[in-house]
Amino acid sequence: MKVAVLGLGAMGLPMATRLATRFDVRAFDVADERVALAVEAGATAATSPADAARGADVVVVGVRDGAQLEAALFGPDGAAAGLDGVVVLTSTVGADAARAAAERVRLVDAPVSGGPVRAGDGTLLVMVGGAPEDVDAARPVLDALAATVTVAGPRVGDGQLLKTVNQLLCGIHTAAAAEALALAHALGLDLDATIDVLGQGAAASFMLADRGPRIAARLRGETPPLRSRLDVIAKDMGIVGGLARQARVATPVAAAAEQLYRLGIAAHLDAEDDSVIATMLEVS
Repeated sequence: MKVAVLGLGAMGLPMATRLATRFDVRAFDVADERVALAVEAGATAATSPADAARGADVVVVGVRDGAQLEAALFGPDGAAAGLDGVVVLTSTVGADAARAAAERVRLVDAPVSGGPVRAGDGTLLVMVGGAPEDVDAARPVLDALAATVTVAGPRVGDGQLLKTVNQLLCGIHTAAAAEALALAHALGLDLDATIDVLGQGAAASFMLADRGPRIAARLRGETPPLRSRLDVIAKDMGIVGGLARQARVATPVAAAAEQLYRLGIAAHLDAEDDSVIATMLEVS
C-alpha cells in the first residue's frame, strides 16, 4: 500500500514514522527539516502535496486548522490535483471544514487523540466518521496508527463531533492541572512529588500525567520540550465553544479554560508549549 503523509508536525511526523515501518510512505511538509526527519525514518520526500498524493492509496493529512486543510488539498499543487485514493483527515478542524472538503474528495474524518508518543507507537485513539466503503479503504492505515478505532457514525463530521467532546475535557483538564500545580508551587510543595501523589488518586487524569512534568518545569523557570502548541489547544477550545453555542448547551467551565488560553495568545505565546499557561496564574 502506498501512503502519503501531508503535514509533519508534532503528530504528523511520528505518524509518518510509524506508517513507514509498514507501508511505502511519501511525506510532505512546508518545513524542509521535518521532511528530512521523515526521510531518516524511512519515508520518501515529496516536493508538494500533489507529488505526495500521486498514486497513493491513502493520503493522511495532519494540519493545524481548516485553512491549512484547504491549502493542502485544494491550493496550488494541492493533493486533490493528483489524488486517486482516500484522504484520512487526522486533524481537529471542526465538522463543517471536514464536510466541505468531503464534497470535493473522498474523505474519512478521523481525528486522533493520545499525543506524539502514542502516535509513534501506534496506540492512538481514532474517532472515525465516513462512508463504510471509504473507512474500509483506509482501515489498514487506521489500524497501524491506533489501538482503538471507534466509528462514531457513517457521515463525515461525526468523528469531528466526538473529538470536539474529547477536546472539551482535554482543555479543561489541562487548565485544571495548571491551576493545581501553580497552587502547589506557591505553597512551596515539591512539584514532582505532587504530580506523583495526585496521579495515584481520584485527581488523576491523562492530561495531568502528560502535561504535569512540563508545567512543573515552567513553574521552576525551565523550558520544557515543545509538544503541544498553545495555539492548537486554543483553536480546539474555540471549536468547542462554537459547537456548544450551536447546540444551545451551556459549557461555563470550558469557556473559562478557553479564556485562559486566549490570554496566552494575547501575550504572544502562540507557538509555546501549552504548559506555559501555568506561568500566567501566579501573581507576584
